[in-house]
Amino acid sequence: MLHRRATHCGKWYSTSSTELSTSLQQWLDEAEVIHSPARAIIAPHASYQFSGPCAAHAYKQIDPSHVKRVFIFGPSHHKWFKKCALTTTQACQTPLYDLIVDSQVNTDLISTGMFEWMDIQVDEAEHSIEMQLPYIAQIMRRYSNAFTVVPILVGTLTPEQVESYSDIFWKYFADPENLFIISSDFCHWGKKFNYTPYNGYFGKPIYRFIEDLDKKGMDVIEKLDANAFYTYLNNHKNTICGRNPILILLRMVNKLYGCDYNASLKFIKYCQSNKCVSENDSSVSYASASLIVERK
Repeated sequence: MLHRRATHCGKWYSTSSTELSTSLQQWLDEAEVIHSPARAIIAPHASYQFSGPCAAHAYKQIDPSHVKRVFIFGPSHHKWFKKCALTTTQACQTPLYDLIVDSQVNTDLISTGMFEWMDIQVDEAEHSIEMQLPYIAQIMRRYSNAFTVVPILVGTLTPEQVESYSDIFWKYFADPENLFIISSDFCHWGKKFNYTPYNGYFGKPIYRFIEDLDKKGMDVIEKLDANAFYTYLNNHKNTICGRNPILILLRMVNKLYGCDYNASLKFIKYCQSNKCVSENDSSVSYASASLIVERK
């Protein structure tokens, strides 16, 4: 069986299964059930020392007893391409236990002609997917032999492609036994990210400008309006790396409205890796959200 190695293990999170599980569970215990049960979540993907506590607030909203399959949508950071890509591996390693890839779903997806296969080097280099895997393993530990995962690496997409992918994934999204993990950080601010808007911002510090910028986008996402989110991105150029996974989610939600369902998305936690006060500072923002779907 070909495994996707946990290449960020020992760098971005612990190699010790006991230590890792203890940390994850502590963060989950400190979070509250606010918007549950989640059909989809938005969760950050940085090193756990920065984003781990924030991500717990999203994962806390999941009821693992209902989950049979987990789709993980992660933006591509290391390869530029104009499609979505699938893993060639049969399992994803974590220090807790291996997550089995749903080979039948991958076969069905590749048959659409809309997907390509990831090179193993690209697959193992991508942290946006890997950083979700230990959290999935932790919340699903009582059902470790009863679910599969479908990692999806999302490239740079046109609005037309976003619509096409939402058409493909909608039938899975409509199934309450499928959980969708949308992996995204929010604003990447600083010279190293080539993104430093500010202009004094009414005398407020930079970190407050960043927070207000992010929360404008979060408010739009909560409205579940993909067109408004496109407008926000065009107007503000906010460096939200998971914009395309988020847009696919919003388009899928839009398809529920004619099918006797109501959907509600709520952001639960927000934080920044650093409070920027100088143009020489930098930070990345993290936000966690939960989407619930109910019959009318």
